[in-house]
Amino acid sequence: MNTTDTANSAADLQQGGERSSKEVVPKVYLVSFILVTLCFPLWGFANDITNPLVKAFSKVLQMSTTQSTWVQVAFYGGYGVMAIPAAIFIKKFSYKAGLLMGLGFYALGALLFIPAAGAQAFAPFLLAFFVMTCGLSFLETSANPYILSMGPKETATQRLNLAQAFNPVGSLLGMFVATQFIIQKLNPASDAERQALAADGSAAALDKLSAITANDLEVIRNPYLAIGVVVLLVLFVIAIKKMPRTETVSEGLDLKGTFKRLLANRNYREGVIAQMFYVGAQIMCWTFIIHYGTEVFVQLGMTEQAAEAKSQMMNIYAMIIFCLSRFICTFLLKYINPSKLLMLLAAGGMFFTVLTIFLDGVAGVYALVGISACMSLMFPTIYGIALTDTGDDAKLGAAGLIMAIVGGTFLPMAQASIIDMNTIFDSFSATKASFVLPLLCFVVIAIYGKRSQQVN
Repeated sequence: MNTTDTANSAADLQQGGERSSKEVVPKVYLVSFILVTLCFPLWGFANDITNPLVKAFSKVLQMSTTQSTWVQVAFYGGYGVMAIPAAIFIKKFSYKAGLLMGLGFYALGALLFIPAAGAQAFAPFLLAFFVMTCGLSFLETSANPYILSMGPKETATQRLNLAQAFNPVGSLLGMFVATQFIIQKLNPASDAERQALAADGSAAALDKLSAITANDLEVIRNPYLAIGVVVLLVLFVIAIKKMPRTETVSEGLDLKGTFKRLLANRNYREGVIAQMFYVGAQIMCWTFIIHYGTEVFVQLGMTEQAAEAKSQMMNIYAMIIFCLSRFICTFLLKYINPSKLLMLLAAGGMFFTVLTIFLDGVAGVYALVGISACMSLMFPTIYGIALTDTGDDAKLGAAGLIMAIVGGTFLPMAQASIIDMNTIFDSFSATKASFVLPLLCFVVIAIYGKRSQQVN
């Protein structure tokens, strides 16, 4: 579809009366909406195949939890570095150009796992994660506002929630692949056994440890090669498809004026803060469910490997709940103000997080899984609320909301530092205590939901 077709169709829609004005996805945008929506599960896959690797790298390369959490720093750091350049690129060219650039970086980062595994070192993997998320930054900075623009303003938040509903499908697949094709296929040698081989120091022991490490890093590498090929296929399809242009291409970029308007917009400014804390809460709950569950299940008599596998299955259950809740909450948005629903779900997240901290045994694990039901709506709803009435500033405004994903770097690192303490306050589990950080995040989100109700 070319620009003229889009303009004519838009005029037809305008004449279509009240029914058309309330369409979530007008027919003129349907094919393009589907193609852009395909990108949502792609970055969901990348996010949630990566979270379990904090634990995997800790074992394979014999690192502390804090050290292995550099996976998250490199992964989510790409969002912070590339979001503004991505927004400037999109503002200069188009949403489609941003999508293609993002898919290209994504595929490159995935393919960099080949030399990273061969090097048997942590740093090359961190570089691969960083390049990949430079691509994801382009994708999310392009796709989210593009979806918002594909129809009437009245249904923009609902439309974004519909597209975002497919994000957890990719996340669920990523968790499944992490469980079945990474965690389960790693060498069963425990942390203690690997440390014993390293401490032995003999040539035979070191050769055995090197062989175990090489095999495990190849296991980690293989799923990324597969997703790299899939991303290249999606890139090709979008490249050859004529996409509607819903934005005005800017020859001159008034960056100073745009930033000034955005910073003066309280609703947007607080939305960026809320988004940062939401992403931090999500990454903490999904990354450290494996540490939490492993601790619980080992205490119940499981082996370390069985406890890790069981914990990752609980993570998959959490994602299933997240996915189902996303569809349910998207439906509820027809009847409930987005800001009010955001506030209520944040309160629910606070409740389940308190249970996670103080309940013992499997009950605490179930409470941690339950948090995902409350998180399902948050990212797209904060995004949609924050960009309300920002007009063409939404291109750079989207960048600020994507930059907020850096909450997935320093907050998990802070939680990992607490977990590495093992116990605090007279033998209280440091892993349990560390979930006070997600609790504080949900408090911030609830406050934003309350304060933004006057906007929606």
